[in-house]
Amino acid sequence: MKNIEKYKRQFFEAPKTAMKWAEKSYIDKAPLWCSVDLRDGNQALITPMSLDEKLEFFRELVRIGFKEIEIGFPAASETEYDFCRILIEHDMIPDDVTIQVLTQSREHIIEKTFEALRGCKNAIVHLYNSTSLAQREQVFRKNREEIKEIAVYGARLCKEYREKYEGNFRFEYSPESFTGTEPEYALEVCNAVLDVWQPTENDKVIINLPVTVQLSMPHVYANQVEYICDNIKYRENVIISLHPHNDRGCAVADTEMGLLAGADRVEGTLFGNGERTGNVDIITLAMNMYSQGVDPCLDFSDIPAVTEIYTKLTGMNVSERQPYSGKLVFAAFSGSHQDAIAKGMKWREEGHSEHWTVPYLPLDPEDVGREYSADVIRINSQSGKGGIGYILETRYGYNLPKKMCESLGYKVKSISDHQHKELMPDEVYNIFRENYVDIISPINIIETHFVQKNGIQAIVSFEYNGRNVTASDTGNGRLDAVSNALRSYTGADYNINTYSEHALEVGSASKAVSYVEITSSDGQSFWGTGIDNDIITSSVKALVSAVNNMINMGA
Repeated sequence: MKNIEKYKRQFFEAPKTAMKWAEKSYIDKAPLWCSVDLRDGNQALITPMSLDEKLEFFRELVRIGFKEIEIGFPAASETEYDFCRILIEHDMIPDDVTIQVLTQSREHIIEKTFEALRGCKNAIVHLYNSTSLAQREQVFRKNREEIKEIAVYGARLCKEYREKYEGNFRFEYSPESFTGTEPEYALEVCNAVLDVWQPTENDKVIINLPVTVQLSMPHVYANQVEYICDNIKYRENVIISLHPHNDRGCAVADTEMGLLAGADRVEGTLFGNGERTGNVDIITLAMNMYSQGVDPCLDFSDIPAVTEIYTKLTGMNVSERQPYSGKLVFAAFSGSHQDAIAKGMKWREEGHSEHWTVPYLPLDPEDVGREYSADVIRINSQSGKGGIGYILETRYGYNLPKKMCESLGYKVKSISDHQHKELMPDEVYNIFRENYVDIISPINIIETHFVQKNGIQAIVSFEYNGRNVTASDTGNGRLDAVSNALRSYTGADYNINTYSEHALEVGSASKAVSYVEITSSDGQSFWGTGIDNDIITSSVKALVSAVNNMINMGA
């Protein structure tokens, strides 16, 4: 790479902490969640949502279970202002939901913000100003004291305007670009704001620590968060919040480590929509907790439905590999993966474990609105007999012998390879039917009778190469007798190697399905399947199908 000398580390290490977060291995309870889809997410869209679209998105966030929702920047535009007023005036905010709005530390913006919130039952006024070294030097060209005074000035104004307007208002402060700010200085600014607001048990304040731009590895952020948690004033009455972006692809890791480090709250978006590489994906965070037995207190039991609403309202797409949400995240094309999943499902059905431990699947797809047969076992040229057998058994009721699954697997993989595409379950089923089930050429059984004579005698009437013929022979059972009759007339040289059967449920009725493997004189294996209301007839059909496959192959 060229120009490596242009770059250096821009983050600031926190003063030495105990790193208590490193002693923890999991998050044991859900944080307070705040969706910022309607502000941070919306401002990142190529075409921001209309008023009606924002209203629909708000209703979906409420349905999912968010109790805090940042709805926008009311002073920024007429749409943002009107949206806030409609929610309040039409009583669209549930009593247990708090809306949150953003404001800069400027009086006319703060005044407009409180005007937009007048009469609101529960609202958070989110004040912010940037504190990073880069912004102080390049954007504002102010020193530390001057930047701190911007924050304190805004905090005083918020407190003054809260007294002027009807409503129930709480406060939040963000030292924007926290990760590019010296931690000791960020702490100084936050404490100065808290001294103005004087948080109490009944009037707690949120201090938000945004990863406005990701500059470091997640453990560095965890140390920064722990340092703030350990040294912030009024800690018992302060809610420490996280707001990670994803510039280095570590937003989820930043958030999880920040929670271990003592944070109480998370701001994020559905599917991680946000500026540049996005915000932290709340769905991924919530499902990470869920998959380890922790209730996230959000309802993602139908992720496909959430995805549909999100894509419709934002115009954004969800990646096929997006954790938990993507169309392919539960898909297994690999033969070994499919085999392990199928066996894991069988193990579970046999009642060996009350907990979900199926290989390759971190959670049960049905718990997020997905289907096994459609979403999990996917068939292409990389697939194996286990996955193909699983589809035929779970979707169509056929429990093929393992060796037959292997034979079918080669055919399916060959077709997928030549067509350069994934095969849908119905296509796999059709390949099975066309190649193994009730094959009637060149031999087509018309009628079979059995007589108790020297064991069992079979009298078989059938079409053979277009001629109606009859053959008779004996055997130690019905299938053996039919096989001997066919061999004696056609000269086909083979041995019956495998036979199995089971009931096949068809609606409210039940049919018999039989599987027969024969081995030709040169050792080749051929399979056939028969289906009929009568088990003897189904076994004969299976045998004839296998013999026809052998003859048609010229063996």
